[in-house]
Amino acid sequence: MAAEALPLAGLRVLEFTHMVAGPTAGLILADLGADVIKIEPQPSGDKTRQLTGAGIGFFAIMNRNKRSVLLDLKSHEGREQVLDIVGTADVVIENFRPGAMDKLGLGAEAVLSANPRLVYASVKGFLSGPYEHRAALDEVVQMMAGLAYMTGPPGQPLRAGSSVIDIMSGMFAVIAIQAALREREITGRGQRVSAGLFETCAMLMAQHMMQTSMTGQPVPPMSVRQPAWGVYDVFQCADGQLFLGVVTDTQWRAFCTGFGLAALGADPRLTTNNDRRQHRDWLIPAIAKVVSAMTRAAFEAKVASLGLPYAPIARPEDLFTDPHLLKSGGLLTMTLPDGRAAPTPALPFEMGGRRFALRQGLPKPGEHTEAILAEVRAARGRRRPP
Repeated sequence: MAAEALPLAGLRVLEFTHMVAGPTAGLILADLGADVIKIEPQPSGDKTRQLTGAGIGFFAIMNRNKRSVLLDLKSHEGREQVLDIVGTADVVIENFRPGAMDKLGLGAEAVLSANPRLVYASVKGFLSGPYEHRAALDEVVQMMAGLAYMTGPPGQPLRAGSSVIDIMSGMFAVIAIQAALREREITGRGQRVSAGLFETCAMLMAQHMMQTSMTGQPVPPMSVRQPAWGVYDVFQCADGQLFLGVVTDTQWRAFCTGFGLAALGADPRLTTNNDRRQHRDWLIPAIAKVVSAMTRAAFEAKVASLGLPYAPIARPEDLFTDPHLLKSGGLLTMTLPDGRAAPTPALPFEMGGRRFALRQGLPKPGEHTEAILAEVRAARGRRRPP
């Protein structure tokens, strides 16, 4: 799809970011059609490009559909060039440590003075308050806000198996940016917006906080929790595992009928979901015994035919060949810096039945510097009075 046909076509975004949270916000805007210009420091660009280990894929997944400018941000010339680009922009995104952009002369106050219509978005560890000057990482706030406690076994806090807080913080930053752009349509002025990793993680803990408020009891980790539903478990088949959820009374009746469990279906102790939840100590072993004699394929076919929620236990690499993702346009094929092709997930939503595609691969460091500076000079020339 041509960029001019996309919903955010015509929006220019400057991205001063690294790692995951800030680049996520830029990725979403870029996929939706914004001209996202990644401002990278000389001489070799965003250091995320050189990460290895668990971070080796960070740059590749978060920087498609962007252009790259390489500048010396610590030099007078580099700052002036950035401010020239700022004059043509609608949004700035940054996620560096507190105070870093101010030291470069590119903090919110300076940038909004140069372009009062700009939306200046910061993705930080913490919003305004006692913690605002602290550095943070995804794992730091997972520990601070309770997610690691809820994920691991008792006494063994464990981070979630993805950079979930970084990614969600980038998403909340986009929500704030879109709201500020809408407000700009009314007021004619931009503003600073911020998203916080800690506050994002606290949002994820809201369900557990409310449970404590309503029950008066601390919430145990998910590994030993009492679920809200009577049947909501991973079951061991003869040759593998499958997750099954039976979350309504209608589903329970269908499950018992489909699996020939008439005695369980007629048991008055199991009539409602709350009844079944109270008797999980013997109900789940009874179901597990039936399932253990079935192959995973047979169990999956049966629960699928009954319309019950189920899932095989997949690994990340299984998504490369997932038939739904392949058929629905859920995977985009990137070209890595070494020339290899690598599938990566598209944005996880549709608009008008369309998914958002790859228009431009990963930019090389500074690949678009001259072109963008030329565009800025041309725009400045057009603004000069005759």
